[in-house]
Amino acid sequence: MSKRAYALDALRGYAILTMVLSATIAGGVLPAWMYHMQTPPPHHAFDMSISGLTWVDLVFPFFLFAMGAAFPFSIGKRYAKGETKVRLIYDALKRGVQLTFFAIFIQHFYPYVLNTSNSIYAWLLAICCFAVLFPMFMRIPLPLKPWMHSAIKWGAYIVAALMIYVTQPLRFHPFTLYDSNIIILLLANMAVFGSVLYIFTMNNKWLRSGILLLLWAIFCSSTESVWTQSLFEFTPFAWMYRFEYLKYLFIVIPGSFAGEYLYQWIEKKNDISYSETTSDKAIGSLMISFLLIIVNLFGLYNRWLTLNLIISILLLLIGYSLLRNPKGSAVLWRQLFLIGAFLLLLGLFLEPFQGGIKKDPASFGYLFVTSGLGCMALIFFHVICDYYKKDRACAFLIMSGQNPMIAYVAGDLFLIPLLCIIGVMPLINAFNANPWLGFLKGVLLTSGAMLITMFFTKIKWFWRT
Repeated sequence: MSKRAYALDALRGYAILTMVLSATIAGGVLPAWMYHMQTPPPHHAFDMSISGLTWVDLVFPFFLFAMGAAFPFSIGKRYAKGETKVRLIYDALKRGVQLTFFAIFIQHFYPYVLNTSNSIYAWLLAICCFAVLFPMFMRIPLPLKPWMHSAIKWGAYIVAALMIYVTQPLRFHPFTLYDSNIIILLLANMAVFGSVLYIFTMNNKWLRSGILLLLWAIFCSSTESVWTQSLFEFTPFAWMYRFEYLKYLFIVIPGSFAGEYLYQWIEKKNDISYSETTSDKAIGSLMISFLLIIVNLFGLYNRWLTLNLIISILLLLIGYSLLRNPKGSAVLWRQLFLIGAFLLLLGLFLEPFQGGIKKDPASFGYLFVTSGLGCMALIFFHVICDYYKKDRACAFLIMSGQNPMIAYVAGDLFLIPLLCIIGVMPLINAFNANPWLGFLKGVLLTSGAMLITMFFTKIKWFWRT
């Protein structure tokens, strides 16, 4: 029986595909819930005073949650096989550096950052950028000696650096390390700090929780205490790291707790009888987890805070009652449900703090609510992919989740430039005349990026850091 965590792949795939989709519908005058809460239509100007939550605001937290949930699989498994903590820390630092380079490199070759953005030069440069990323982040599927694989990888980095240098005249402003993709940069920071924290606490959940509590204290006192303010403002490389990025550990680390339960279940599932898990528990867990996500999106978006809290508590009580005396897969669902319930309630109780739930700057209510909903989403996908074994129906999510770096850039660096070169993109851009047709355009482009990702996943061309 496969020991692949399909539910985790599906959650990661959902997050990355909706991330791509949300970016392709950034304009237009669709209903406000189709955009980030703080960038409403028609002007989409950022307003930090707006509180609330939309489905778009869940995209990045779900990916961060999945990242933390993968730690037991990527770090814990290696440690169990005998790798030292020093080696694991080295790999975490290397991964952070690679992701930072990735963030800078791709940002400099999006066609819209070039002063020739509507020319074939910009489109070809974007496709060249996409091509160079393959030897940079994947192992060439040829029987080469280790030093040759390393030479190819380092050669790709050198080519990438030269590409940035020689194309400088084509940009609107001079090259700067500060010009990077903020999403990938945040992931780079979480890859380092989240991994290191997990490495030192993988056998001590209480210590991991305690460090988070201390971090919370620093954030809360950063404007009141001289030393905490100095720590908060200190950074040796402002283009790469800022203390404020560490707030996302409050999503990544809860994800690691959920991942540990999932990893334990994967290791034991050959001994688990699915018949021990009754169908009513499976359907009930599926519905409760889904309803908790929908109710909180609807309630927090409309600012029906009291009603949302009451309904959430009622749903949590129903879920708790349903998952009493669990057997089989329901044991995992109960574990995930209890973590998610605690995080969700903590976030809802903190909702008024910091002016209400906000994505940017991320409030603690936002961090804990989205972590709790991440647990519920993992339950939802686990019931579908593992209990009902509908992994084939979810293959588009699972395969995208197994190759997220390709999925993230395939649209902007390959699909759209290719469509521009062959002359199809103007026809697709005609959809912008109507808001809902513009959304359909986003769905089509996201689907194209998904198919490209699935193709490379199928032939086992994975980008890894």
